Amino acid sequence: MTVTLRYLGPDPSLAYRPNLNQTDSKDKSAYRNYESGDLIDRVYNTYRLMHSNQTLDFVKRKHAEWAGCSHTTMTVMESVDALDQLVDESDPDLVGLIHDIGKIMALWGEPQWAVVGDTFPVGCRFQNSIVFRDTTFTDNPDDKNPAYNSENGIYKPKCGLDNVLMSWGHDEYLYRVMKFNKCTIPEEGLYMIRFHSFYPWHSHGDYMHLCSEKDLSMLPWVKEFNKFDLYTKSPDLPDVEKLKPYYQTLIDKYCPGKLFW
Repeated sequence: MTVTLRYLGPDPSLAYRPNLNQTDSKDKSAYRNYESGDLIDRVYNTYRLMHSNQTLDFVKRKHAEWAGCSHTTMTVMESVDALDQLVDESDPDLVGLIHDIGKIMALWGEPQWAVVGDTFPVGCRFQNSIVFRDTTFTDNPDDKNPAYNSENGIYKPKCGLDNVLMSWGHDEYLYRVMKFNKCTIPEEGLYMIRFHSFYPWHSHGDYMHLCSEKDLSMLPWVKEFNKFDLYTKSPDLPDVEKLKPYYQTLIDKYCPGKLFW
């Protein structure tokens, strides 16, 4: 497959993510501001499309389309280079470096609402902690379906997040790529990749009724990673060429060679 790269502009889900430095005294809770700002209309529209279209059936179709990793082959570093306008290469470890490269789906034609933004389970009630919950799900048929809009929906209590279908995006896609290619990233790192955008869970404490003991034991790792995902971004880019050898050693250890995407 020939990969055609197209510049899509900034990821709208990042518009209200923080750009903190260590001397910034502003309350961190102010940075995920979904009520005002220069880009609020674009951000709202992205979530409106996401919340209208991310149904259980849609997610199942995306799994069938992408989970087989049949789109192309490339190394992890090649994928990072392709997304250098989206990936913060100053993140402090391998998971920090690669966690967003699932956004490469956007360069292959996926709309941003099926790639970026906060994630949430489908097939059960959409919780109030989801961004713009009150106004953006009115066109989602699952919200009106009694089989899907109860607390547990299609799931059993404490079934485990491994058995829950999340809204489709770069988190789930990259997790599938790592598993398909048998990458040896530790389980804690895989949880960080898969659930770092699941804010209703790791930041608001929702969906705990679906969690297994394993999920609860992994939650502190995801919460810890969130500090680096949000609060260490900077407009001052590091010397990428100097950093590459360090990251390449980690890639060679955990995700070597050409991967299927």
